[in-house]
Amino acid sequence: MRPAIQNLEPSRIREVANAGIGRDDVLAFWFGESDEVTPDFVRQAAIESLQRGETFYAHNLGLPALRSAISSYMGRLHGPVDMERIVVTSGGVNALMLAMQALLEAGDEVLAVTPVWPNLTAQPVILGALVRTLALQPDAQGAWRLDMEQLLAAITPATKVLIINAPNNPTGWTLTRQEQQTIVEHCRRTGTWILADEVYERLYYAGDTANGCAPSFLDVTTPEDRLIVVHSFSKSFLMTGWRLGWLVMPTDTTHDMGKLVEFNTSCASVFVQRAGVAALERTDEITPRVVAHLRQCRDTLASLLQAVPGVVAAPAPGGMYVFFRLEGYGDSLALAKRLVAEAGIGLAPGNAFAPESQGWLRWCFASKDPQRLVQGVDRLRNWLDSKGRSA
Repeated sequence: MRPAIQNLEPSRIREVANAGIGRDDVLAFWFGESDEVTPDFVRQAAIESLQRGETFYAHNLGLPALRSAISSYMGRLHGPVDMERIVVTSGGVNALMLAMQALLEAGDEVLAVTPVWPNLTAQPVILGALVRTLALQPDAQGAWRLDMEQLLAAITPATKVLIINAPNNPTGWTLTRQEQQTIVEHCRRTGTWILADEVYERLYYAGDTANGCAPSFLDVTTPEDRLIVVHSFSKSFLMTGWRLGWLVMPTDTTHDMGKLVEFNTSCASVFVQRAGVAALERTDEITPRVVAHLRQCRDTLASLLQAVPGVVAAPAPGGMYVFFRLEGYGDSLALAKRLVAEAGIGLAPGNAFAPESQGWLRWCFASKDPQRLVQGVDRLRNWLDSKGRSA
């Protein structure tokens, strides 16, 4: 086994979850997924595909019907996105790894904005790249901010790829359109590729954009720019377990990406792609309702947490998490394990996402029943009252 693999840190999120999975008395909020099942008409599309016998290999780049549906969907949100720029993948994490494989050689320099989902920084390490990070900073209220001057200074001609996830997992931080424009113009000068993880773009609550989405790099770039955007069906379409996503790339790169798909997964399953087509064709029956419900869940959880003494939390403008800190507790992993064992609450430890988020916890608020959030905060408050506020 290569040392780079042996030296990878195991998932701290999974470590906490493993301590609580199978326990009926634990309210689980550790993973980034809704507890609501995929809509029936999406599942039915997959069933009908299987009943037609669509159990064979498909085109590396994805079914033409799905690529066309993605092109139309993205076009409604961001203006024309040619079908030839679309590559269908077996989930968002597969899309990210394909993009990394396409762009990185061993020894290349990568800059990642953190805290961030740990896969985004582990993948380039697996490929032998050198990962540097630039940390967001929390304000006194718990909202995370980007220092643009620091970011631009960190992106040099030696920076092969900038990895940026906005809306951000775990903080909910989101770039403004002007910030994206500034980053794009700088990366054009340095020759740096931007790898933009925008899987949470529909889960946006600020209400300050015409399309209702978070600002996207697609809105401030041309098809020729060094930009790869990652998307997924998981969050906005309630399809986490289906493992279906896509990439938006410069047109002249998709043919070569098809070769990488062949040597990784060959293709996404046809019946899963048929479900994706159904989801996109009836998006208006899924995503607006999901976003409205998640906004309610966010508001419920954030206000309840803010009322707990010693909690520092801010409602995030995007995503599906409240990222918060308990004053007096410094070790996120130890705290998360204690909360599973002693309070029956399953949260993700902040240091799973970056060293600078040590002491923070991520709470996924994507609950079909918001009362689960109320119960969870009650358990947290009772635990704090019984255990005291000590590290």
